[in-house]
Amino acid sequence: MEDIVALLIPIIAFVSIASVFALRLRYQHLDRLSAQETIRSAIDRGQALTPELVAHLTDVSPRHGDLRRGIISIAVALAIVTFAYAIGDEEAVGPLSGIAAFPFMLGVAYFGLHWFAASRDGAAA
Repeated sequence: MEDIVALLIPIIAFVSIASVFALRLRYQHLDRLSAQETIRSAIDRGQALTPELVAHLTDVSPRHGDLRRGIISIAVALAIVTFAYAIGDEEAVGPLSGIAAFPFMLGVAYFGLHWFAASRDGAAA
């Protein structure tokens, strides 16, 4: 019985992570479909669509999405490092800090994307 539980724990963890990503992709797809349906119904009714309106309806990324993702990623990295020190085991600090390096570097990359996008748009970073 313990062998089955030990096998099910990682399987459930990976299936849960995959389910979260699948649900996110599904809802993004539904958002795009609803935007297309809105555009179709406006065209069928003969309403004039400006390029700005179409761009607004089809825009899938929020304006500050990279900044938010960067802040969340760095916060997750700091939480992992804090957890490593809270355990109190010196042998846990190294591996958990290595694991925390991944979300930290993702956060730094998202900050860079936000900064480059802001400078490209002419806004202050």
